[in-house]
Amino acid sequence: MSHNSILIVGSIAMDTIETPVEKRSNILGGSTTYSLVASGRQSEVSIVGIVGNDFPSEGHSLYKSYASDLSDLKIAEGKTFQWGGRYHENWDDRDTLFTELGVFSDFRPVLTESNKNRSHILLANIHPELQQSVIQQNQNPNAIVVIDTMNLWIETTLPSLEKVLSASNFLLINESETFLLTNENNINNAASSLLKMGPEVVVIKKGSRGAELFSLTEHITVDAFPVTNVVDPTGAGDVFAGAFVSSLANEDSKETALLNASASASISIESFGIEKLQSASNNEINDRINFLNKTLKS
Repeated sequence: MSHNSILIVGSIAMDTIETPVEKRSNILGGSTTYSLVASGRQSEVSIVGIVGNDFPSEGHSLYKSYASDLSDLKIAEGKTFQWGGRYHENWDDRDTLFTELGVFSDFRPVLTESNKNRSHILLANIHPELQQSVIQQNQNPNAIVVIDTMNLWIETTLPSLEKVLSASNFLLINESETFLLTNENNINNAASSLLKMGPEVVVIKKGSRGAELFSLTEHITVDAFPVTNVVDPTGAGDVFAGAFVSSLANEDSKETALLNASASASISIESFGIEKLQSASNNEINDRINFLNKTLKS
């Protein structure tokens, strides 16, 4: 393990998920949870977040086992953020059934001195103003900032998002969000537009069609691992982000980061929540990385 350390800032939630096959309630979720499990397997990770005093003991146990520093995990009087979603028959589209922010509505990230000096910062999918407040508190001029976002922020908080983008090194974004943010309908043109917004590297996720990484000097594509039994796609993007930043922190190449992220995300969708990701062996992940490596083009 390198001396590098990751700071993750995002949401911690209890989810209710309906798929075309099944419904589950009170699943441990949120962008931080998925990112932490994916990155904490092989990297030193600190998290910044908030839960209510109803947060279950198994949730606290999970965070203790995957995070090396929980000093910025706040436990507040009230309810933990709750989210409910229903997936369509195609598994790609989903409807949000409810969002109950609970204690998350008053969340203002305040970093301890150690967390102001992490080598890598993952700004998971939360309001850009919260992401920006973490950037402002960061005191490491060489920190690598990786940002994830979603259509809600593109549509409702674009100026704030643009400010975060201008201060980031890596942007992780899915294809439809890419077109929404750039008003382009061609992935190469859209990537060029995104690179002009500030990040040095843009990774565009295409779901079952893989992912593409763009910088001013590189264009790398990878296929998706062929998952035959999709159980729950929730959090796949957050798992992708966690595994990606973990590879960066371990000083792997961008190709390796892309492969690790894609392999990890493919495992996470084979169970509800983080079950499969937690139980997957390193051999299982490596087998998928080796499979995907044969599809890599640069």
